[in-house]
Amino acid sequence: MRKLSHVQDPGIRVPKIITAETIYCLDRDGTSPEAFLCIDGWIRHLGTEQSCRTASARISAIEPETIDMGTSTVVPGFIDAHAHPLMLGQMMSWVDCGPDKASSIPEIVDLLREAAVSLPEGRPVRGYGYEQRNLAERRHPTRFELDEVATDREVYLMNASGHGGVVNSYTFRLHGVNASTPDPVGGKFFRDDDGELTGELSDAACNILTGLEGVKIGHHGPNFHLADEPAEHLRQLQVAQENFLAGGVTTIGDCQVSRREFNMYLRLAEQDQLNVRVSMYLLSHLLDEALEMGLHGQFGNEFLSFAGIKLYADGTLGGWTAYFPDGYVGDPCRTGQLYHDPEEYKLLVEKAHAAGLQTATHSQSPTALEMVIGSLESVLRQRPDADARHRIEHCGLPTPEQITRMASAGIYPVNQPQHHFNWGEGVEQAIGTPGERFNPLGEFQRAGVPITISSDAPVADPRPMEAIQAASSRITRRGAQLGPDQLAIDVDTALRAHTINAAHVLGREHDIGSLEVGKRADFTVLDQDPYATDVDLLASIKALAVWVGGEQVHTA
Repeated sequence: MRKLSHVQDPGIRVPKIITAETIYCLDRDGTSPEAFLCIDGWIRHLGTEQSCRTASARISAIEPETIDMGTSTVVPGFIDAHAHPLMLGQMMSWVDCGPDKASSIPEIVDLLREAAVSLPEGRPVRGYGYEQRNLAERRHPTRFELDEVATDREVYLMNASGHGGVVNSYTFRLHGVNASTPDPVGGKFFRDDDGELTGELSDAACNILTGLEGVKIGHHGPNFHLADEPAEHLRQLQVAQENFLAGGVTTIGDCQVSRREFNMYLRLAEQDQLNVRVSMYLLSHLLDEALEMGLHGQFGNEFLSFAGIKLYADGTLGGWTAYFPDGYVGDPCRTGQLYHDPEEYKLLVEKAHAAGLQTATHSQSPTALEMVIGSLESVLRQRPDADARHRIEHCGLPTPEQITRMASAGIYPVNQPQHHFNWGEGVEQAIGTPGERFNPLGEFQRAGVPITISSDAPVADPRPMEAIQAASSRITRRGAQLGPDQLAIDVDTALRAHTINAAHVLGREHDIGSLEVGKRADFTVLDQDPYATDVDLLASIKALAVWVGGEQVHTA
């Protein structure tokens, strides 16, 4: 029987006193000590270096080691409360077709064709990162253009949103999809004016890409759970972990866990190679199985834990699949879709809430958000729970009235400012002037709704300082101002949104998220002080080193 190591054992731990020019604890009092003491992975004292030495002598017979971070700035380890690590690792082995690599469809085709030449015969060609409105043609590629890459193997080009993309003709033939194939619930095979498949597919239609050995999730979300050999998945997860650490992230909320992800986390943990903390949200197609197994609350160890259930209401703003029943301004023929009808969604939420499980629902449009907020209000009236902490993922375009109701019901949005940083202009093109309110963090703050920010990696890179800049400035990657200044938040609020607030939505504010006595010694060493850096330069701040449980796990 394989043995699972629940807590990594580094052997005898020498007490460590951490000093730096600047230390921000991000606790309630705004503490900024000269030093803090770590013993056995926990913070045991904060104060001067001498007071830490005195405290160490009371607790341990081992002489402490002083580690001076010099002119650097120490902050709590960043917490990425909404990300997809295995998907990130998988896509890191795909062809990057993002704006830095290709600005037109022919350039994308060339990149994919070059990759196809170096791949073994029959191996699928996979690319990612294009955003159609950023291309010279301002449209999606077609299956006929991807046929120029290969006609004897699958070619899949994933949209930057992660909610679909484009495939070649071979892929449709392989999976028996033709012009008469009905659209699945929660997804779409796009067709031209003559009814022929264009190659574009979205959301639940991506189930066809997972193959015989892949995970099938029905209409419970976009299916990016493509199958690779277990050894390759394990390598991908390890690479992704290093990517998060490079950004200063010490804890991740994996917000779409299927058996594929669960299996890989267990394998990584049993090898004592899990160096970040992971809170898992099982995808809602596993809700009945989770309840049958008795998963009626959070459980796990300090590195790997089960947190709740992930659901989907609608699609994505970036991919124009978020639900706007009257059509998009940029394309009146598109409405997007709901993954569940309102009654089905409410029953899923009721079932999870009745068992005491936190829910985290992807929802973007005002119509979809109304379904989610209304359902959560209903279940909370039926079974009051002042600390249920139900989450709405992305929560891109809530109305002011919906924000007020979220505050009253204790519903937590989890936003991704890098989304508006990367394609805020595209959302305005899609839905018109209301798009300038995309991610209205300032409105949340004024309404008393706690703010949490994250990356949604691989939709955006897991770089917290870039997210903090986007949240604090509302300036997009192309230099445009998205909406008025009052939609932004200040740097202190943004830092807390990526640390202690993120810990709270994961249910872990008692042991991570700030540097306080009795919490785990998770911290990130930055090369600049965020509070002393111009807002438009925050993204340039680098993580020099990352510590988890009092041990250094990454260095730049």
